[in-house]
Amino acid sequence: MAKAPKALWVCRECGGDHAKWQGQCAHCQGWNCLEELQAAGGKRGAGWAGERSAVTALASVRLDEAPRRPSGIKELDRVLGGGFVAGSVVLLAGSPGAGKSTVLLQVSCALAERASVLYVTGEESLTQLALRAERLELSREQLRVAAETRVEAILAHAEQEKPALLILDSVQTLHTDDAEGAAGGVTQVREATARMVRYAKQTGTVVILVGHVNKEGGLAGPRVLEHMIDTFMMLENASDSRFRMLRSLKNRFGAVNELGVFAMTERGLREVANPSAIFLSRAGTPAAGSLVVVVWEGSRPLLVEVQALVDGGQSGHPRRLSVGIEANRLALLLAVLHRHAGLALGDQDVFLNVVGGVRVAETASDLAVLLATVSSFRNQALSASLIVFGEVGLSGEVRPVPQGVERLREAAKHGFTQAIVPKGNAPREAPEGLTVIPVTTLAEALSAAGFS
Repeated sequence: MAKAPKALWVCRECGGDHAKWQGQCAHCQGWNCLEELQAAGGKRGAGWAGERSAVTALASVRLDEAPRRPSGIKELDRVLGGGFVAGSVVLLAGSPGAGKSTVLLQVSCALAERASVLYVTGEESLTQLALRAERLELSREQLRVAAETRVEAILAHAEQEKPALLILDSVQTLHTDDAEGAAGGVTQVREATARMVRYAKQTGTVVILVGHVNKEGGLAGPRVLEHMIDTFMMLENASDSRFRMLRSLKNRFGAVNELGVFAMTERGLREVANPSAIFLSRAGTPAAGSLVVVVWEGSRPLLVEVQALVDGGQSGHPRRLSVGIEANRLALLLAVLHRHAGLALGDQDVFLNVVGGVRVAETASDLAVLLATVSSFRNQALSASLIVFGEVGLSGEVRPVPQGVERLREAAKHGFTQAIVPKGNAPREAPEGLTVIPVTTLAEALSAAGFS
């Protein structure tokens, strides 16, 4: 006798399974994040994905079995790692109005000129889709479209059209007859995604899923989606900026944290070939507390401006506020500044901002943060032609960072003439027009910047 279906409870934050409901997830310790998932008992032969194959040696596997298909947009190809890989599943997420549907419509219309593309929309009508394509002045003759949310019907359309690229907008609207619950729930999203992953692996079709974000800015729905797909990209946007940043958070076929920059225009998203020029729109005269740092995003250097403002505390509790850099990192660096440079800011409010809405996660910005803070505190402007990067340790030492030579070349290309860098990153021959000042301690860096 077949076993009756049993209920499982899945954490929408980490994807952990639980036999019964409980207030706190036992895996990630999150509260009120369990949702019911109906799971069928017994064997599930249909859950197997891919083609039947024999065991073979890794050395005998051909390396040309995953050809790339360029999307036609260089910034998107950069984030993907060179283009779409046949049989891969890509998840594109972003806040409402970021431009997810816009950029995918641009890609699908461009690829439809040389390959079969099927665009399935579950949130808009075909009329709305056609109006957007007309507004963006896109070619619509070759693109195949459908308005459908049922997975079985979508797969039937795909079997008939046999597309090289299948776009589903969005995954939260999909539902399958094999699962219970409403569309957008854990059960439906998980099962619908699993069906599309199996289809992609068996046919070699590139499947792109569009996802929503929650109020915290993370991917809405069960966290298990990030483990099922091959590439996860987030399209970030600021409410007061026309620029969009596409970042890869997971990529089995390329670099993680690769960054692509776009500008929203009347004709859709346009790629920005030189993003450093955008983030370096500085004032004509040097200002105290402003400094440029070279950060590494994915596979390329990026020049961004770090601004610091040190002001006398208006209350007994000085504030530490940072935008673009982790607040705990700022507090740690201020403690190093006090201990090894004798600069006490315990009674001062310290505000830090990375211009352009860029989030800097690597420690190469440590030295720039400290020098910008000292510049603001002493109201002493640094040279506009100065570039800085380096990690600062707790003992006051300045540590080298990866890709030092490439960072210096990027700075020289944008006209910077002086660089304060860790001694371990000092090249044997500096780029033309750039004077490199190597330092080993925070005290040496402050002296090189002109703070006596």
